[in-house]
Amino acid sequence: MLEQYDLGNLMVLDIETVPQYSNYDEVPDNLQELWAHKSQYQRKDETPKEFYESAGIWAEFGKIICISVGIFLNGKRAGLRVKSFAGHEEKELLEDFSKMLSGQPLSMILCAHNGKEFDLPYICRRMLINGVQFPPHLQIQGKKPWEIPHLDTMELWKFGDYKNYTSLSLLTAIFNIPTSKDDIDGSQVGHVYWVEDDLPRICTYCQKDVIATAQLIRRYRGEALIEEECITIV
Repeated sequence: MLEQYDLGNLMVLDIETVPQYSNYDEVPDNLQELWAHKSQYQRKDETPKEFYESAGIWAEFGKIICISVGIFLNGKRAGLRVKSFAGHEEKELLEDFSKMLSGQPLSMILCAHNGKEFDLPYICRRMLINGVQFPPHLQIQGKKPWEIPHLDTMELWKFGDYKNYTSLSLLTAIFNIPTSKDDIDGSQVGHVYWVEDDLPRICTYCQKDVIATAQLIRRYRGEALIEEECITIV
């Protein structure tokens, strides 16, 4: 499937997010109350303070620290070019990403794994909060579903089945897509950022998810994987 798409006109992306504050005690009192209400169904027996390490998954209580993107390269050998927008100042990061995206053709299609439910809405919400202008590719209000230039590799795998979440890790395993064994996973990003202060390590993790998603797209199309030496990180 996906044979109708020109891979050269598709941008793969992934984001990494963390809680806005390094620990619960730094959260303003009014937001602590709102956090308790927002998280009450997810945290079960945990207190709002104990559950705060998960705040990064909500755009109202988290922030973006890295957006990695990948562009397919055409030639005698298929390639992929990967770039990251990362930093401690979220507004600056989002402005750089928006500027880059605004320079792309309007026909450019954005693709992410679970991107329609997480990555793309999260980016839009944080842009709005930070007063960053939306690039055309994220201006979807009023458009019909088939007019929105977004692809989601998880949605494609559902084939109309809305019951199940399928992780990128599972899909790379069943499609025999080799991935480097990482020393962190998504649940540890907040700790690595706030405690270990290791943003480059998080960027590497984010870039690997972009590469894995790009390889999954190749598998969906029945094509050979991109060789490691043809993947460039800039």
